[in-house]
Amino acid sequence: MTARDRIEVRGLRVLGRHGLLPEERERHQPFEVDLDIEADLSDAARRDELSLTVDYGAVMRRVAELVASESFQLLERLADAIASAVLTEGPPIEAVTVTVRKLRPPVPVEVATVGVTVRRTIG
Repeated sequence: MTARDRIEVRGLRVLGRHGLLPEERERHQPFEVDLDIEADLSDAARRDELSLTVDYGAVMRRVAELVASESFQLLERLADAIASAVLTEGPPIEAVTVTVRKLRPPVPVEVATVGVTVRRTIG
């Protein structure tokens, strides 16, 4: 992998049904997703053309749809599914780091969020 450039998406909030507890899978709860998309952006920067870069609007729509329509028990599985979806967007994407946070985790202590971060590469 040669990419040193990165497209960042921060704080994408989507309602979904993910978790181990029955109530987590029965009613929607808020999730937050951050993406770091690694890609060679030099051609896009040089030629100023969307077709040479990653359409982050399209990526965000795809991620939001996945979070809202699927249901997983573990944040690890959700983060992995998001990473796989982003990587299939094709070149120039070479790798992605995905952080998924549950904004209202059902735990017996006060905590702002819980989350998982995974990094996946092409190949």
